[in-house]
Amino acid sequence: MEPHKWQQTLLPTNATLQEAIRNLDESALQIVLVVSEDGILQGTLTDGDIRRGLLRGCDLETPINEIMFHSPLVAPPEMGREMVLHLMRANKLLQLPVVDAEHRVIGLHLWNEVITPASRPNLVVIMAGGLGTRLLPYTEDCPKPMLLVSGKPMLEHIIERARSEGFSHFVLAVRYLKQIVEQYFGDGERWGVHIDYIREEIPLGTVGALSLLDSAPNYPIVVTNGDVLTDIHFGDLLDFHEKHQADATMAVRQHEWQHPFGVVRIQGIDIVGIEEKPVHRTYVNAGIYALQPSALKALEKNAPCDMPTMSIP
Repeated sequence: MEPHKWQQTLLPTNATLQEAIRNLDESALQIVLVVSEDGILQGTLTDGDIRRGLLRGCDLETPINEIMFHSPLVAPPEMGREMVLHLMRANKLLQLPVVDAEHRVIGLHLWNEVITPASRPNLVVIMAGGLGTRLLPYTEDCPKPMLLVSGKPMLEHIIERARSEGFSHFVLAVRYLKQIVEQYFGDGERWGVHIDYIREEIPLGTVGALSLLDSAPNYPIVVTNGDVLTDIHFGDLLDFHEKHQADATMAVRQHEWQHPFGVVRIQGIDIVGIEEKPVHRTYVNAGIYALQPSALKALEKNAPCDMPTMSIP
């Protein structure tokens, strides 16, 4: 949507049905947002509400607060695209107002725009050069990111998921059996994206290959391991990263481990407590990151580096 076009849908509660019809025609957004003088959402009005009002005997001078829908669903500004999509799909909504904590209108989600994510200029770098020794013998003749999952290489799943979120520029860091990856993906035209390659001559770890980028990116980048299949949304990760103005952001996953025995706490020879099969919860690295372009200055060109040891100034 054009910036602030949603503001064309705003009408005061004392507006007439005729004004609402004119508003719907001019904005072409198929909804009127009825607000108080200070912008607080009071209700919504659509063609369906107007038809029902006319059937009840309303005329063109009827105030819209008599026929508007008084309890519309709304979204807070921090709600992510996936949740917005789910909410609109579940309730068969074509429009969803965005309101702040005071219920003041600050935006409008449109179905056609939600299902078509905005194009993101951010680079997605996928580390796909590892030996995959833990999966031998499957990786003797096939790099691990190219192993099939549901009939497709893991790497293809990653690219298609990122593409569905508006990403179109990928860099694949390859080394082991790199020709298999390059022959399969080429320049990315088959997937409607652009793919470049970083070719490691020596193993550079989970982040060292970034030192070989042709030029410094202009926007924060997403870095992911090529064997990670996840429901994390790269776009949400970037939005979180930028909101908190971080140099680097790591995606983590909560891992639970239950002790198989009752754990006894003692002081000297005294038993001071016992916990039956406690559950330990920790956060583990998911292998997905967002980085500011400035963070890449910490890398030495063509030198091995892993993310846990990367020192960001």
